[in-house]
Amino acid sequence: MARVRLSVAERRGELLRAAIEQIEQRGAAAVRIADVASALGVSNALVLYHFSTKEKLVAAAFAQAAEDDLAHLRGLLGRRTTALRRLRAAVRWYAPTGPAKGWRLWIEGWAVSLREPALREVAQDLDRAWKAALAEVVAEGVAAGEFTCPDPAATALRLTALLDGLAVQLTSYGGAVSRTRAQEWVEEALARELGLAATASGSREG
Repeated sequence: MARVRLSVAERRGELLRAAIEQIEQRGAAAVRIADVASALGVSNALVLYHFSTKEKLVAAAFAQAAEDDLAHLRGLLGRRTTALRRLRAAVRWYAPTGPAKGWRLWIEGWAVSLREPALREVAQDLDRAWKAALAEVVAEGVAAGEFTCPDPAATALRLTALLDGLAVQLTSYGGAVSRTRAQEWVEEALARELGLAATASGSREG
């Protein structure tokens, strides 16, 4: 059966999705152009036509996955509700205990970016975008009087650093911390950063 002819953009999207799946399965260091080609039943030459090297393919795959996640994050932060509700929804989704996928992919990406300048630049740009999106909503909540936060940018950095670190613990070191405890730490950190009052049960309200 003949393959459907795809536009350049459609073909690139197909190749990137396949690359993301292969990286998640094999790891960024082990994945080969041939693995991506085989997954789609196309030639190595076709993959190389769109991405001239494995390094460029891997960097583009990480960028695509991160942009997809960033779009989802912006959707959560753009909802018509309070800043606090939006922040909680975003943090719960992004946390390694939440429904967001791809933590192994990101951990692989961080490791490879130490050796690959192109991927490091992609990772840094997208990391800044994540933090800026969170900081913007924190600032909105402060302006609306929902909570206090003297430095929204610093809060965004500390929250994402905690989430990234917990992702490594849960993904790479099984049993190092329970999912329940990790979620509690995330909730406590968010409440602490926003100056929310403690309830009698020891949780935070607001």
